[in-house]
Amino acid sequence: MYRSKISGIGHYVPENVVTNHDLAKMMDTSDEWIIERTGIKERRFVKPGDGNTPSTMGTKAALQAMERAGITPDDIDFIIFATLSPDYYFPGPGVLVQEQLGIREVGALDVRNQCSGFVYALSVADQFIKTGMYRNILVIGSELHSGGLDFSDRGRNVSVIFGDGAGAVVISRAADDEPGGILSTHLHSEGKYAKELAVIAPNTSRWIPQIIKENDPEDTSYYPYMNGNFVFKHAVVRFSEVIQEALEANGHAPNDIDLLIPHQANLRISQYLQQKMGLADHQVYNNIMRYGNTTAASIPIAMSEAWAEGRIRPGNLICLAAFCSGFTWASALIRWI
Repeated sequence: MYRSKISGIGHYVPENVVTNHDLAKMMDTSDEWIIERTGIKERRFVKPGDGNTPSTMGTKAALQAMERAGITPDDIDFIIFATLSPDYYFPGPGVLVQEQLGIREVGALDVRNQCSGFVYALSVADQFIKTGMYRNILVIGSELHSGGLDFSDRGRNVSVIFGDGAGAVVISRAADDEPGGILSTHLHSEGKYAKELAVIAPNTSRWIPQIIKENDPEDTSYYPYMNGNFVFKHAVVRFSEVIQEALEANGHAPNDIDLLIPHQANLRISQYLQQKMGLADHQVYNNIMRYGNTTAASIPIAMSEAWAEGRIRPGNLICLAAFCSGFTWASALIRWI
């Protein structure tokens, strides 16, 4: 079998910065309250009419990733797009990126695993490369949350968390003389907790005719619901388990990690993981304070920033980990080439 590697990485975030103080003007919250519970100081929101959608932001991130990989759209063999906020209910954004980039008629796959979506997509790409089916796969995580959040007092516990943005990587076949690459990926789910973090409507049990007929302004089923404490308690357990699983599968210990890039869900979760695993500050990358939770985009945005800052170098052992709605959780261990 072949080996796969990340040959290029990029990200894009909207220019519009929304601070905690900005949100405090919309709802009963404060900068201190948000920072204490989440670590978030600001996030990026698209502005109406600025041209940003999940697919266009993904395309901008992809262009940067392809440039850094030294390839063109003609070299892309397959597209995998991870998101919970597609441009349309259908079709998915993968085909929109294919058209926007002028890529030939390659396959396009959409992944709906929320915060774990990027690692799930990375795992799929890894398998395609390893089997020899494709040489270069474009993997994108992109989210536009701001248009679907409740900015009244009713939604303040959830709406302060999320932000908009996109990240992308090119997964390529590693050369025979290149040691390392994607070592392993590990995927899990536990569907019995699906409704603890979910957007329930619209759904096929309560579809368009019923929604139009009811026209209920008090219906909150269109907004994200999160059982915060319940999700937090499960997240810290599953994060730890899936990171350890990746390390043990490859004969490593936590102190071998050069950089852990967790899904940017909550700074307290990252700090808990760091303390539990005995990692130093330089071994963990966090940017949630600047961007909030960008769901499927959070890991590739963080990885792109870490790479640009020189914190990811050839030979480094990089661990990615995510936990989210579903519940789903996943990890990937990478020896950077």
